[in-house]
Amino acid sequence: MEWIDLTQTIRAEMPGVHLEVAKSLERDGWNATTIELYSHSGTHMDAPVHFGVDGPTIDQIPLDKLMGCARILDLRGIQPSALIEVKDLGVLESELKVGDSLIIFTGWSQFALTSKEIYRNELPRISEGLAHWLVARGIKMLVVEPPSVADVNNIKEVTLIHRVLFSGAIVIVEGICNLEQVNTDEVELMVLPLKIGGGDGAPARVIVRPVH
Repeated sequence: MEWIDLTQTIRAEMPGVHLEVAKSLERDGWNATTIELYSHSGTHMDAPVHFGVDGPTIDQIPLDKLMGCARILDLRGIQPSALIEVKDLGVLESELKVGDSLIIFTGWSQFALTSKEIYRNELPRISEGLAHWLVARGIKMLVVEPPSVADVNNIKEVTLIHRVLFSGAIVIVEGICNLEQVNTDEVELMVLPLKIGGGDGAPARVIVRPVH
């Protein structure tokens, strides 16, 4: 099966991104760009230090934590700002196994280009109960379409949810897209963040391959 890219393309108009011509073919003999990136721009991975939790920095996360089997939870049609609870897992509540990863399909990535206000300020988010459940179940990675797993405008909530997930060594991946290209609810998942020394997070390439 072919790999499917779930990564947003880094563009100059994306929040936290600045691209500038460093060299040009006409002037210097080759083309090159100076790239300035916020560590949590676009499709990215969080490291525990992002919210002051002990754990590996982005360059220290073991490679076997960044790949493996994932299940896709289809929650398209979810309401803005909705809390995602354990009951919303449906059959996955009994089927998710220790070491599996969970990808939540909300359709939210459509707003990354069409409405940045909705994308950031009205995102569906993980409830505290679901965060604790994922830790107890031994989930490896939690992968979501919005730019965060929690309300970025509520420092108490966003801190709590990240810390709960990090306490269970769950890798957090945010800002994915293109899930409509995946035609199965089980995939092989691979996430490769930029290897930034001591990093609190980094833009990442996220790819999946359907499992039939």
